[in-house]
Amino acid sequence: MKRTIIVFGLIAGFIVTAIMVVSMARCYSDPDFQGNMVLGYASMLLAFSFIFIGIKNYRDKHNNGIISFGKAFKIGFFICLVASTVYVGVWLIDYYLFMPDFMDKYTAHVLSEARRDGLSAKEIAEKAQEMHKYQEMYKNPIWVILLTYMEIIPIGVVVSLISAIILKQKPDNNLETQLA
Repeated sequence: MKRTIIVFGLIAGFIVTAIMVVSMARCYSDPDFQGNMVLGYASMLLAFSFIFIGIKNYRDKHNNGIISFGKAFKIGFFICLVASTVYVGVWLIDYYLFMPDFMDKYTAHVLSEARRDGLSAKEIAEKAQEMHKYQEMYKNPIWVILLTYMEIIPIGVVVSLISAIILKQKPDNNLETQLA
């Protein structure tokens, strides 16, 4: 089980981080700071498709085609955790070594978007205050880690739940079926 978790978690982690690094480099170098959230979440779903593949692989190759919902979810969750940890680790390297002023640029972008969208002065001030809180949080590496995990883990948990529901397979107790 550990081998399945590590292999499929690393594959998923590689996929999601490769797309994140390329996307962030493009976004960071763009004067308008235009990212693509759809691409980001699509890459997470693509990467987390390996949760389904990993659970199915374990069920079919190592568990005689049988797996409970709980065990399937556990495998899926740990694949998600490995992939998410790779994602967080790469983001920390990317942020601290290559984009240390990311939050300043992102805050300026968010406030510019708010003005462009016609928000009132009060709403822009509230948005500025909210972004200032995030900037302060980003000064502490623990918060960077927690916020980054919060960005990716919920998607992995949902994919793990769906995969466990689809792939759970109870043993067949019917003797005729076993003999056939």
